[in-house]
Amino acid sequence: MNRLKRWLRIIPTVALLLSLSVGLSAGWFGGDDDDYRESRMPVGNAVTDSSAILQYALPIDNPSVRRMQRAIEGISMYLRGGKRWSAITSALKATKNTATIKADVLLADIPDDRQGEANALIEKIKTAVAAAEDGVSAKDRNTVWEQRRILLDTIGELEALMVKEFPFEIPEEYANMPQLKGRATVELETEKGTIELIVDGFNAPIAAGNFVDLVERGFYAGTQVNRADEYYVVQAGDPIGKDEGFVDPDTGETRTIPLEIKVTSEVEPVYGFTLEEVGLYREQPALPFSAYGTVAMAHGDEDVNDASSQFFFFLFEPELTPAGLNLLDGRYTVFGYVKGKDGGEAVLSQLKKGDKILSARVVSGIESFVPAGAAS
Repeated sequence: MNRLKRWLRIIPTVALLLSLSVGLSAGWFGGDDDDYRESRMPVGNAVTDSSAILQYALPIDNPSVRRMQRAIEGISMYLRGGKRWSAITSALKATKNTATIKADVLLADIPDDRQGEANALIEKIKTAVAAAEDGVSAKDRNTVWEQRRILLDTIGELEALMVKEFPFEIPEEYANMPQLKGRATVELETEKGTIELIVDGFNAPIAAGNFVDLVERGFYAGTQVNRADEYYVVQAGDPIGKDEGFVDPDTGETRTIPLEIKVTSEVEPVYGFTLEEVGLYREQPALPFSAYGTVAMAHGDEDVNDASSQFFFFLFEPELTPAGLNLLDGRYTVFGYVKGKDGGEAVLSQLKKGDKILSARVVSGIESFVPAGAAS
């Protein structure tokens, strides 16, 4: 509690630092400070794992698969909290029971042509649970950690099979913009190494589509990191030359995209306004700034709808920016996450101002991309 109180006292300082690093406006709170702080107090244990965030952000409604996911996620807390083996055993038993007894419920949301694939994933879950149980019996923490990750990844694959269609209609005024109606993996090759991003069009189809479009055009090759603030952000995507964003060769004008934020309680994103401006500042964004390597669009101080090509990575540090108190949720469009430690978190931490993006390419998911004008 004392740490939280210290954080609340330094919020204005951190806000100023972030405003300088990302180009945010100085008007952080936009209302009564106490109300805003209350709205950003974390509720329960915030999810800080990017893979878990992306799993929860899938447009599915299957309570059984969510129960498995939550049970396995909880194992990390038990391992850190003194290796509570009995609690881990209970979590594994609950997962095994769901995969066995509720298999028909899990399969009910899977399309007929993917039932075989889903059955194989359910069997993989059972196998990983058994391996984790062996780890518990041997009090082998490393084995349990390894199987926990395998289980979460496998459950995530099963959840992805449950997505039947894109969940909402893009507003007509934005229908001509590039869109990503699904997810894609993008690989950025930098001078310091490779970073993999999971780009989420289910929750930010316009921002994700804009980014994928620029990647496909080769726009980012040769661009530099233009801001790198330790513990806060790494920003890139500023075009080479005098342009301030992507100039569409078909129109000769700079393409800008609207602020786009989806909250978990709504089916569609909010477009063009911050969550404060529409009275949703207490709501949980589907894609929050609560994981290291959160990827979001940068915009100017005066206009939240002038994002174009620049994007930034949020360097989540729980001691400095606790989940729910980072002051960015609801003000910037998050459209993806760095793909965990193996996906380049270490590379991201090494990037400095002036480092180049050598190339960018879409590794998977391009079938979900809708070019500009194709959807109209």
